[in-house]
Amino acid sequence: MKISRIAQVGAVAAIAALALAGCASNETASGDAPTASEGPALTGTLNGSGATSQQVAVQAWTAEFQTANADVTVNYDPQGSGTGRESFQSGAVEFAGSDRAFKTEELEAGPFDACAEGSDIVEIPAYVSPIAIAFNVEGVDALNLDPATIAGIFAGTITNWNDPAIAATNDGVTLPDLAITPVHRSDKSGTTANFTDYLAQTAGDVWTYDSVEEWPIQGGEAAQGTSGVVNAVKGGNGTIGYADHSQTADLTTVSVQVGSEWVEPSAEGAAIALDASPLEEGRASTDLAFAIDRTTEESGAYPVMLVSYLIGCVDYEDADAAALVKGFFTTAVSEAGQQTAADNAGSAPISTELAEKAQAAIDQIS
Repeated sequence: MKISRIAQVGAVAAIAALALAGCASNETASGDAPTASEGPALTGTLNGSGATSQQVAVQAWTAEFQTANADVTVNYDPQGSGTGRESFQSGAVEFAGSDRAFKTEELEAGPFDACAEGSDIVEIPAYVSPIAIAFNVEGVDALNLDPATIAGIFAGTITNWNDPAIAATNDGVTLPDLAITPVHRSDKSGTTANFTDYLAQTAGDVWTYDSVEEWPIQGGEAAQGTSGVVNAVKGGNGTIGYADHSQTADLTTVSVQVGSEWVEPSAEGAAIALDASPLEEGRASTDLAFAIDRTTEESGAYPVMLVSYLIGCVDYEDADAAALVKGFFTTAVSEAGQQTAADNAGSAPISTELAEKAQAAIDQIS
């Protein structure tokens, strides 16, 4: 594909703080996973923008990266996946974070002004996390919901918490006669894209709007960003929403039906779902985009999950920018980088095999 020349890099708001709240650690990838490079220390400023879901992970990777490169500043503006991709395409930032990969038609259409002319892009699945379906219903502290019921709630066809469809999978739970308030993202969101992809794949006869980044229907409550959805669910009685699990620690979450099991959101479950999914075909070797199989019945899999990508160029016109992106991406997929993200953001470390594929793609950045 043909890509235009790099545009002027715009200023992006710096990370306000790197104080990271500890979350429960998860299994690390074993074996000889790639580690951050030990070359000469880098200097300069690296600007990125994108997904709110991986903000805490980016902060963790920044701290790790700056330990080895004290004279580097990493700015990441968490304005959402759509804004991140648009900023990267316009050349306003050197890298993007996105909860979905670029579609093949988007790659063909371009332009990608962050990259040198003729360059392919790099898309690295660096952050794997469950999307929790969180609710706030007074007196209810656990719910099992099958895909069709979840789809009905968010499509607006199931409107009360004592609906027979909800009662059918929750024997012994006293469900109130209370209106359901579904909360969705108001902004263009990769989390929305992944959540609606789950609905479309598992309950397409109920959710008829396909996989979309912008909420397609009227009704419910709209909220900006992950934190907005979380706060809206917390602030009401009868609310239910979807958000990256790392930010729903104070909320009650749904167990979803996978085969004959009821599965809670977990990093381990997200990792099982990813391992059951193939890479998309027809892409450049540096473009590691997954086709997530939301219909898997693999034991323990939690298919309401997202893979958030770090996106950069294979070729930059600015050699210093290339070195910074290459170093930061290497830190992110290294064993240490994946573990610090798991510790602080509750994400699932990518497998050794995937880390090696990611590093091979990163090695082509120049």
